[in-house]
Amino acid sequence: MMAFASLLLGAAMLIAKTLGTGENALPAFQVTFGRYVFAALVLAGLAAVLRPTFTRPALGLHLVRVSSGYGGATCMFAAAALLPLADATALSYLNPMVAMALAIPILGERVGPVRWMAAAVALLGGLLLIRPGSAAFEPAALIGVAAACLFGLEVTMIKLLSGREKPFQILLMSNGIGSLFAIAGAWLVWVPPSPFQWLLLAGIGLAILSAQACYIQALKAGDASYVVPISYATLIFAALFDWAIYRVLPDGLSVAGSILIIGSAIVLAWREVRTRRRPEAAGTDR
Repeated sequence: MMAFASLLLGAAMLIAKTLGTGENALPAFQVTFGRYVFAALVLAGLAAVLRPTFTRPALGLHLVRVSSGYGGATCMFAAAALLPLADATALSYLNPMVAMALAIPILGERVGPVRWMAAAVALLGGLLLIRPGSAAFEPAALIGVAAACLFGLEVTMIKLLSGREKPFQILLMSNGIGSLFAIAGAWLVWVPPSPFQWLLLAGIGLAILSAQACYIQALKAGDASYVVPISYATLIFAALFDWAIYRVLPDGLSVAGSILIIGSAIVLAWREVRTRRRPEAAGTDR
């Protein structure tokens, strides 16, 4: 399930690049429109059939979560159109480091030396992808960094919401409110899509929603310390898709930077699981 989620996310990145390049390219805001609106329509249909019970939503947290997620998705889709898919995907995986830093003031968590070291290594990986001060400097990579920062804030808001509301309610609220953001943003830059582009817009929404469902099911069925690292296979799928369709392969620096970022993210995921398994160590990081 986790590997399939990774495949779907890699496909979503490919769709974003296809929509954002070539003739009649669609702006990133319009790609985000497809991601949110079509996912919200599916969730609304499921809610009508399943009729789940809802609790009173924490509207303020939802608004912060949705605004950060919407901004992060738009930046990620823009980066996918401008960068090799592997680079854009790897930069988005800086978000666990951002979430770790935000957890200190927002969640009151304490961060020990191992996590700070992982964050430093991930930052080095990000610098390899951005290549500041070199002839190969990628200004578009800064858009990917912005996506990671916004996704990090979204992850922090999800942690606050997960203890208050059920997953389906969180998904429905985020995609419903996100659709309003997406419609407003797309209306300002609207480019009439072709019939094929409409199919791709629907596809990116369904792909990401299906990936989220697979991700949740994988975490329910397996140990997080085992299944979460598999999610980083998205980077491999994105690189394969980029090579198969656009004949683009990451260079040595991109591979090295990606390895540092993904390795650091895996270390952070492992430390979080280990801390949860040791309640007596809560609030510390040895």
